[in-house]
Amino acid sequence: MASTQPGAGASARSRVAARLLPFLFLLYVANYLDRTNIAYATLGMKGVGLTDSVIGTAYGIFFIGYFALQIPGALLVERWSARLLLAITLITWGAFTTLTGFVRTPLQLYGARFLLGAAEAGFFPGVIVYLSHWFIYQDRAKAVARFMAAIPIGFMLGGPIAGSILRVHWLGIAGWRWLFLLEGVPAVIFGILCFFYLVDGPAQARWLSAAEKALLLARLDRERAAAEHAAGGRSVLRQLGHRNVVLMSIAYFGLISSLNTNGTWTPLIIREIAPGASFIMVGLLTAFPALLGAAAMLLWSQSSDRRDERAWHIRIGLLIAAAGWLLVAEAATPGVRYGGLILVSAGSFCALAVFWTLCGSLLSQAAGPAGMALINCVGIAGGSAITPFVVGVLKDWSGSFAPGVLFVAATLLLTIALVTLVAAHQRATAVALEAS
Repeated sequence: MASTQPGAGASARSRVAARLLPFLFLLYVANYLDRTNIAYATLGMKGVGLTDSVIGTAYGIFFIGYFALQIPGALLVERWSARLLLAITLITWGAFTTLTGFVRTPLQLYGARFLLGAAEAGFFPGVIVYLSHWFIYQDRAKAVARFMAAIPIGFMLGGPIAGSILRVHWLGIAGWRWLFLLEGVPAVIFGILCFFYLVDGPAQARWLSAAEKALLLARLDRERAAAEHAAGGRSVLRQLGHRNVVLMSIAYFGLISSLNTNGTWTPLIIREIAPGASFIMVGLLTAFPALLGAAAMLLWSQSSDRRDERAWHIRIGLLIAAAGWLLVAEAATPGVRYGGLILVSAGSFCALAVFWTLCGSLLSQAAGPAGMALINCVGIAGGSAITPFVVGVLKDWSGSFAPGVLFVAATLLLTIALVTLVAAHQRATAVALEAS
């Protein structure tokens, strides 16, 4: 029979990874650039009367639209068509990014950022759910890591690309407008490609053989059945309110706090470590930890999949990041403080590589999209709003980044405790199910 052909399962898993992950990686790079390019456009925008307070408000308005449609967008991936939804999402957010290049008043900027947030809302949780349609649990951490490696890569690429575009003044149009006009185009192109390149699941994949489809679908079906059994027949709403989902939502706040503090404040921390460094040197010193973080992320996810272990891989990564922040805050030697930033980047991205795989194991297929979106919303809301504010206030109060990064280290220790509670509950539940 076709389904018993030797090697078909391994062949299918390799083909799926080679076919999907590079393309999804590029989509996430485009997403990261379009979400963050306003940070680079800020200086030019001030020149046309868009003040710091206006731009700060625009940052927040983005997340209003983002949060409002996060869960509905993720649910559509499961219940409708992932291929069509991702395509429409990319085309829409690319168009809104481009339209931001035409804004002239605060109200227009607010509207553009709200629409951009709403358009992007379903992308991240949607892709995480989409990966669960293709990758067995054994391979999922590697798959998520290869997708999310776009974050450090996007962080490295964003500055040089934006810096090059901001210098131009083509056709009498300022560089900050060209930044929005040009960076929205790749998302539109990728969105069109989604229609032709992606399919919703293995059953529709013409590039898999019948034997490969059969083995992959059988394995995925067994895993979904096990997840349904572990959910104990609870409704979607009851699963969303389950203690483990709540704890992982709060835990994600700590992880996002570390990642966002790393992305937001690292250039200024480096300037504090090396006051005489040029802008180019600061850029290079900022990019190097991100590059190491991307490499560590991929290796760590492979270790997690090979050992079929999630919680310890998350906790060790968080502990490394917390140790890094302690070095940044307390070390007297500039080189040691910079080494702390490398540990922060490596540890945070290593924990991120495995985090979503553990989250996925807590939910049934029906509750997965909404659960992923809920965890993402809570984590981003806290990590993107509360932590940057706290770090900034503590920096103004003390004149140093030390109190702020110690706060971030404390959130990571809290996250370690929460992941430990979730892992212990999972083990107890598994023992109870086996006994029954």
